[in-house]
Amino acid sequence: MTDPTPTNPSDASSPGIHVDSDWKAQAEAERARLAEKEAAAAARGGPGAGADQLPPAEFRSLVGLLASQSVMGLGTMADPQGRVVVDLEGSKFALDLLQVLQDKTKGNLTPEESGELDEVLRELRMRFGAIARMVAEQMARDPGSVRMAAPGATSPAAAGAPAAMAAPAAKPSSAASKLIIP
Repeated sequence: MTDPTPTNPSDASSPGIHVDSDWKAQAEAERARLAEKEAAAAARGGPGAGADQLPPAEFRSLVGLLASQSVMGLGTMADPQGRVVVDLEGSKFALDLLQVLQDKTKGNLTPEESGELDEVLRELRMRFGAIARMVAEQMARDPGSVRMAAPGATSPAAAGAPAAMAAPAAKPSSAASKLIIP
């Protein structure tokens, strides 16, 4: 009969596995620290907080959302063909919404919120005026270099009704409010 566990002479000379118990303890401690940090971050951010989650719904987020829509309408993002798309009407609408927000929340904001909203509105008005003037100058110099978007075309910043805020530059006509600059 044969032995079910064959012995190999090379098995005796092979190195054994040495487990460092200190290393295990350090790894466990690090894992516990990371778990505590994640739990604390989740508690601060509320339910569902994480790197791939939306920011908290707060006043600053609303102002940032409207400001980014206005800036996008000023040609800061190119379309898939690499052309600059300027949507003055959509940019103006987002700017008007920020003005309405400022008017309706007057006296109800913290000094920091009020100061941030004032600064955002001031900066956007300056940018809007500068871009509106540049577009008007470009159209006056070389009307062929600027083409109008197809009727009914919309951009992410485009939205509906006019508001009462006065713009630093003349209000663009609806026909010249969406331009594609190659």
